[in-house]
Amino acid sequence: MNTKTLNLPTSLTILRIILIPVFIMEAPTNPQFGAFLFFIASVTDFLDGYFARKFKQITNLGIILDPIADKLLVISALIILVDIARVPAWIAIVIILREFIITVLRFYVLSRGVVIPAEKAGKAKTVLQMISILLLLIAEEIYGVDLYDVGVVLIYIATFISVTSGIQYIVHFWRHIK
Repeated sequence: MNTKTLNLPTSLTILRIILIPVFIMEAPTNPQFGAFLFFIASVTDFLDGYFARKFKQITNLGIILDPIADKLLVISALIILVDIARVPAWIAIVIILREFIITVLRFYVLSRGVVIPAEKAGKAKTVLQMISILLLLIAEEIYGVDLYDVGVVLIYIATFISVTSGIQYIVHFWRHIK
C-alpha cells in the first residue's frame, strides 16, 4: 500500500466529490448539462481505480473516499431523477437503501481490518447505474434511439443487480465476521 495519501487517484476522487454539489445545483434545471457533469464525475471514478492499480497508489484514504464518492454521486443523481420525474421513487429507495446497508457493513469490517473487495456483480451494478443515469439525464432521441427508454430498461436491470449484489455482499460479510 502506498503511504503517500494525496496522489493522482485520490485527487481524482476528491475532484468527483467537488463536482457533486455543482451537479446537484445544475442538473434539475438543465439535465443535459447535468449529464455532462455526471459523465465527467463518472470518468474520474474509472480513472482513479485504473491509476491506483496501475501505479500501485492504493491508499487508506482512497479506500475510504472512493466508495463514498461513488455513492454520493449515484444517490444525488437518483434523487434528482425522481425530482424531475424520470425515475420512480421506489427504484431510488431500493438502490439508496442497498448502498446504505453495504456502506455500513463495509466500514464495520474495515474497522476490524478486513477489506471485502467489490464483486463483479457490484462493479457491473455501478457501470449500469452510471450509464442508465446518464441516459436518463440526456433523455433525447439520437439516431432513432430513445435514450430515455434505454435508460429506463438499464435502471431496472441495475436495480435488480443492486439487490442481488447486495445479497452477495451480505453473505460475504457474514463469512468474515464469524
